[in-house]
Amino acid sequence: MEKIASKEKNRKPNWVRVKLPTGKKYTQLRGLVDKYKLHTICTSGSCPNMGECWGEGTATFMILGNICTRSCGFCGVKTGRPEAIDWEEPEKVARSIKIMGIKHAVLTSVDRDDLKDMGSIIWAETVLAVRRMNPQTTLETLIPDFQGVEKHIDRIIKVSPEVVSHNMETVKRLTRAVRIQARYERSLQVLKYLKKSGTNRTKSGIMLGLGEREDEVIKTLEDLRLSDVDVVTLGQYLQPSKNHLPVEAFITPKQFKIYETIGKEMGFRHVESGALVRSSYKAKKHIL
Repeated sequence: MEKIASKEKNRKPNWVRVKLPTGKKYTQLRGLVDKYKLHTICTSGSCPNMGECWGEGTATFMILGNICTRSCGFCGVKTGRPEAIDWEEPEKVARSIKIMGIKHAVLTSVDRDDLKDMGSIIWAETVLAVRRMNPQTTLETLIPDFQGVEKHIDRIIKVSPEVVSHNMETVKRLTRAVRIQARYERSLQVLKYLKKSGTNRTKSGIMLGLGEREDEVIKTLEDLRLSDVDVVTLGQYLQPSKNHLPVEAFITPKQFKIYETIGKEMGFRHVESGALVRSSYKAKKHIL
């Protein structure tokens, strides 16, 4: 795997430096977000692709609060006891999408292992509310694993978003350290079940730079194809804070291109591979 020398790993190379978002569409949407106090993961997560995505009419919204029941070593979302469910949230999200004039919305959430339904009812209600208020808007749902419980996953399948995504995040060897309460095989099983149950387009994502080897990345891509996944994203892991897992390496643009080529040769419909690629990058084209 081509990467920068370990002694330089704490110094960001120029290919991971984020440019400030610009453009008329971005400025317009940013004004609406500020005026109506709308919540998007694009802004709260300081996504490096915000300007590009907003310019294409795509935005990502996080539901079920901002406190997660899991403590993944890579994630900047707070861990703890989540607040009570806001049953008005589906309408609030749908209204935000309408105000912003979003053409393609990505919905994601924290894990809610504290709930009997693990949040799947709010998930389904949010998709239905967006459909009612924004019938022309297409949807991607980036879902948690719901602990692999099929009746919860079925709620997502029933409301038929154009794309259903669930991220592997890392290779099998590193899963326990990176996603301590998740399981590699369980995530694969969720993706298999989605496709087997008639989901039109499935998708997953992997972060690189956590210490994985090239052969392990290729094996993960192979496992995803065997699970009949259509779309895969590969991006550089960036440490949210000093309390999170460190960056072990910065993957070069050349290496990202190698993975893109390998993924396309495996038969993925879309492969997004680059340092600043995130799960929702170029999400609108993944419905095609």
